[in-house]
Amino acid sequence: MLTIGSTLAIFLMLGISSLGLFLAKRLHLPHTVLLVLIGIGLGFLTLTPAFSFIDEFRLTPELLFYLLLPTLIFESAYQMNVRKLLADGGVVFSLSIGSFLISTALITGLLHLLLLLIDINVPFSITLLFGALISATDPVAVLALFKEYGVPRRLSLIFEGESLFNDATAVAVFLITLEAITNGGFTILTSLAGFLTFVSMLFFGVVFGLLVGGFFAYLVGFARENEVASITLTIVLAHITFIMAEVISSTEIFGLFNIHISPIISTTVASLLMGNYGRAKMNPKAESFVIALWEQFAFMANSLIFILIGVLIVETPIFEPVIFTTIIITILTVALARAISIYPVISTYNSFQGKKRRIPLSWQHLLAWGSLRGALAVTMVFLIPDSMTVPGWNLSVSPKEFLLSITIGCIAATLFIKATTIKKLVKKFKLDKLTTIEEIEYQEARALIHHKVTERVAKYQERGYIDSDIAQKLLNEHTLAFHNACDQINLLSKERRDDLAFRVLRIYAIGIEKRHLKDLYDYNEVTEPVFRRIQGKLRLQLEAIEEGDLKPDVTIHDDGRDVFEIFFRTIKKLVGRCGDKQSFAERYMYYRAQAIISRKVLKELSILNQASSTIFTREAVDHVNNLYTSFKENSSLKFENLKSQNPEVAKVLAESLAGHGVHTIEEKVLNNIFHKELITQKLYITLKEETSKN
Repeated sequence: MLTIGSTLAIFLMLGISSLGLFLAKRLHLPHTVLLVLIGIGLGFLTLTPAFSFIDEFRLTPELLFYLLLPTLIFESAYQMNVRKLLADGGVVFSLSIGSFLISTALITGLLHLLLLLIDINVPFSITLLFGALISATDPVAVLALFKEYGVPRRLSLIFEGESLFNDATAVAVFLITLEAITNGGFTILTSLAGFLTFVSMLFFGVVFGLLVGGFFAYLVGFARENEVASITLTIVLAHITFIMAEVISSTEIFGLFNIHISPIISTTVASLLMGNYGRAKMNPKAESFVIALWEQFAFMANSLIFILIGVLIVETPIFEPVIFTTIIITILTVALARAISIYPVISTYNSFQGKKRRIPLSWQHLLAWGSLRGALAVTMVFLIPDSMTVPGWNLSVSPKEFLLSITIGCIAATLFIKATTIKKLVKKFKLDKLTTIEEIEYQEARALIHHKVTERVAKYQERGYIDSDIAQKLLNEHTLAFHNACDQINLLSKERRDDLAFRVLRIYAIGIEKRHLKDLYDYNEVTEPVFRRIQGKLRLQLEAIEEGDLKPDVTIHDDGRDVFEIFFRTIKKLVGRCGDKQSFAERYMYYRAQAIISRKVLKELSILNQASSTIFTREAVDHVNNLYTSFKENSSLKFENLKSQNPEVAKVLAESLAGHGVHTIEEKVLNNIFHKELITQKLYITLKEETSKN
């Protein structure tokens, strides 16, 4: 129940967490580690009457399972690139299922035997429960560090993908084990039923996630003109998917059987679908806001979880001799099991991969060491009934209290030991080192920044905005920095420099294309199918260039990794809403858009040319200019040929698109004069309604 005390506790924790961001940076501590330390401090403060209100807000199964966990899942999956996830699908699913099951089995057996050796008799079923809940990794703290230290993006994605999907595996195995214990233990029949339940949870989790995610993607498209509705629908999607999956799983169909659905899998799939497919349907203003909103939600959820974990450390009997001894043995067992579950699995994966796709040994070390535990482990312990009993249990604490204590002990160990030492591992294995192309991008960006600064400072001096002596000092500093950056680029061999400069310029040019294509879509100058078609082509070109292919195929628009595009295209074909050929209007908008974005690239490259003789090699600049000139001419030619085939329809389309362009200008001018306070809110609304009717 929400009380004044619990409400005050929530906002106190969030406030402390926000201030903790600055303190963590000063202390060189991961933010999550500092939050746990803060929680420990608050745990001791609750013993005093003045701060007893903090104890009114506690972690509960409902709070974790139905509010905080869906938030964390959606934020992570929404931002994940499904194409890159599928490119590394083999290693992600090997880790999230194979490595997880190996880890669970090792922890179950080793912990049971090691505790028996010191006369602590913990039943096998309890160590199995613990093995399932502790084998699920929590990427929150480690991914924040990965981002800060510049760890390769592919490694971060593998780590995050493993965490997302082994969460689902962990909950499935845990719930099946818990049900078996509650119903009297394991038999051949219950083991078979458990396996079928596990398969059902994964399969129907994917199906249910696709259905709900697809439905909400349609709703977001329907509500495109209203950003508030678009944003709200993403919030509803995350939680309703999770809750409905749980409700359906606990409901008997016709009183005979249950359809078991993994709420984590269904929420993950629905969130991936929304982030990779539904995002394009979203209101343009809502799209950028949604990312920031969910990052804020995730920050708040993690803040509460890790502070309350700190409070739990104070409240649980982790320093009782038997419990403390068990925790030490457990920490070592979990670390050993994680290592054993990583290296053989990835070695097997590597044996089927080419040299470029193999996982380096240094990455394997980081995957083994960076396996932090957190929210999900605590959530699963809280799902255990307080009244649960196990035959042969003879410890002074209940099974649930025992599991909570060793879980909290393991979480504390991974945070205080592993999270604080990851930076050293990253430095040791040089995983923060820039790649050759990143080094070129870095130096070129520095050169461009300093070049632009010198231009502006010279103008400000000429206009009298800056005193001559100050301006001259700044000009000397930034000119020197500009030449230093150029000299670093020139250290490379000419052949290598041409190659890298061309790759960087192509990546830069594709970024320009994507930005202006998005503008055309936001201004309703291309339809959604045309936008997706060109976007897919640009995405494939970018991926090819990043992998070193300097001549990517510019005629293909998707491939087998565009799973959601293929899924919805198949559905549309089945219901007769999608043909194999583009309509005249779609082809008209397609070639028009291609010509426009190619022209935009050439325009921005011409501005870049002012400094290109020093920053970029002339050969690379000329090559990219020639390439986009040919793109523009080819698209313009096809566009003109298409117009000549059906001039009447082409004229109608031209008038319609011109109207959209005029409406966009009206909106921009109106927003500009409103923000400059030239008109009141009332006039702004009136004029906005008028322009919408035109």
